[in-house]
Amino acid sequence: MGETSSVYSMCGMCAVRCPIRVEVEDGVLKWIEGNPHVPGIEGSLCAKGSAGLAFEYDAERPQYPMIRTGPRGSGQWRKATWDEALDFITGSLKKITETYGSKAIALADRGGPFTDLTKSFIKSLGSPNYFDHDDTCAKNVNMACRSVFGYGRGDISYDFANTSHIVLYGRNVFESLQVKEVNNILDALDAGAKMTYIDIRATVTASKADKFLMIRPGTDYALNLALIHVILKERLYNADFVNKWVTGLTELEGFVAPYTPEWAEKETGIPACEIAGLAHDVGRDKPGVIFHGGWMLSRYIDSFYSSRSIYILNALMGNIETKGGLIIAKGPKDAGVSPLHSLGESIPEVKDKIVDAGMAHKSLGTGHVVNLYKAIKTGVPYPVKAFLAYRYDPMASLPDPEEQKKVLDNLEMLVSIDVNYSETGWYSDVILPEATYLERSNIIATQTGPKPGFIMRRQAVAPRYDSKPAWEIFTLIAGKMGAGEYFPYRSIEEIWERQLAGTGIRINDFDAKGIVGLAKNPLPMDRDDLKFKTQSGKIEFVSQLPAKDTFESFAPYVSPKKPGEGYFRLAFGRTAVHAHAQSQNNIYLHEIVPENEIWINRDEADKLGIKDGDMVEVSSDGYSGKIKAKVTPYIHPEAVFMLHGFGSEIPLKTRSFKKGLRDTKFAKGLLETVDPVGGGVAYLECMVRVGRIKQ
Repeated sequence: MGETSSVYSMCGMCAVRCPIRVEVEDGVLKWIEGNPHVPGIEGSLCAKGSAGLAFEYDAERPQYPMIRTGPRGSGQWRKATWDEALDFITGSLKKITETYGSKAIALADRGGPFTDLTKSFIKSLGSPNYFDHDDTCAKNVNMACRSVFGYGRGDISYDFANTSHIVLYGRNVFESLQVKEVNNILDALDAGAKMTYIDIRATVTASKADKFLMIRPGTDYALNLALIHVILKERLYNADFVNKWVTGLTELEGFVAPYTPEWAEKETGIPACEIAGLAHDVGRDKPGVIFHGGWMLSRYIDSFYSSRSIYILNALMGNIETKGGLIIAKGPKDAGVSPLHSLGESIPEVKDKIVDAGMAHKSLGTGHVVNLYKAIKTGVPYPVKAFLAYRYDPMASLPDPEEQKKVLDNLEMLVSIDVNYSETGWYSDVILPEATYLERSNIIATQTGPKPGFIMRRQAVAPRYDSKPAWEIFTLIAGKMGAGEYFPYRSIEEIWERQLAGTGIRINDFDAKGIVGLAKNPLPMDRDDLKFKTQSGKIEFVSQLPAKDTFESFAPYVSPKKPGEGYFRLAFGRTAVHAHAQSQNNIYLHEIVPENEIWINRDEADKLGIKDGDMVEVSSDGYSGKIKAKVTPYIHPEAVFMLHGFGSEIPLKTRSFKKGLRDTKFAKGLLETVDPVGGGVAYLECMVRVGRIKQ
């Protein structure tokens, strides 16, 4: 037997980043499991996490820097050294800076706990243009949450383990899959909690629910208005809490007066008695009721208001800072500990404003990646000529990749930094291979929640190929750009020491568990002294946001258009097996789910002569593709559904190449179609035709 060691780290197979324990023998990975010291994890790992070993030892990922030699997207590359690739990138960045200024450089990543590195890096170059993927994820939810509580979505956690009733709107928890969240929900259900699931199709989560309500696509807002109508009319809300902590109740009562359950039945297809019944159920179970605000509630043109009404429902339950409700996340300061130092503390503030700050008629907030695309296309309000995509694949996630190519052709430099061959990387000028999550350490991250803490991703094995960790890549670029004084790091340990300075925590404190907790017990906020980050200091049904003039607190409901004959709304989603468009080429996960199929309602399929298993043609605005039909009664007749992330166009990914269809390719002309208030991409405004292929 060789030398065996345990390394505590963080999974990187999806964006959840579960804590893990890794066993290494003589430099070879032997085992991965969930961190046994973390409550709710305790050794658990999902299919994606378990396939991390296969990913590590897969040759079909970037192995060395690559510089494009043919036209963009041609797949013509040459192998380069790191010095060659970095000189090529920084030579272009310097020319761009000389011509247009530093603000012409933009960087986007997937967000998450390590963004202090990327934000500090782009700041060191003198650019304000940092973006993340949130337009395609939770931007509407985040903006809606801020408009009610003053806190963002990430500042709110859910006490699932102790709740009495969970209400989920398309939040397919058992397939989209956060291990700790799922385990806590299962514990609650075992203890007698109820779960109501609302969606356009029956998912695995629907099969676990006490009640599944199939809703007409695009009518979540109508359902919520009717729920609020009943709760207010019949005084089912938590009056003591609302009277003390809420402003705008009278205005809300007047607004929802016309929105009865009978009216909502005609819009949603959900019987009025079911709507009233749900209102009575949650009224009885309050305050231990959770209306989940949604994760990717960024799909319809009115999703901001759908999400805002969900947070209003939570407030009516009086479930803030109570057992089984919504918990305002606590950070190091709440535990009496100094927060981590930012790597950007000593970097001068950038004078230029982020590119979408001055855009006319924009949605709430800034940092919308859709607005970045507008600036790249038009040069307004100023040109953006370089784009660094780190761990981010907009061509696989944003609508209409063919239109995206036209926009990206306005760039002078497009760089992909990733562990995978991505669709965006395949269209880039340079691909820089990041070391895998098992081959690298990251900056220390803060975990907020009832019990805050610090968590570390620690390198388990040496890189198998000529790749580098992100901290080193950005340090090298900063140095070559003349910003080395702001990124002077020679090791990850130097970064960790700087982050931890003054916290009282040392690097070796992470050795035992990989996590350093800052509080032994949850840190509840006094219910008599709650603090909301709104102008009034209370929960605002009528928002007092500085941008209040750009949106109404209560927008009238607008019925979504119905698809034409033979057309359907194209919905997409997740399976527990794959992570967005990242894992379809994994040898194990590909074997389980090798390609997607299209769900279609049985009655609609009968009209079209389509049988289960038939190959059908899906088309939209000049684009079409063939896919296998899954005929089922468990999807709304106005919609069809396919799993996201398939239809790879990268031949080096031999297992997933051209397997299935890419949902985003049907979203022709929708690249700039967003919720006008929240800014989230309105994916489900895409209509497709489905037809039987004649033999």
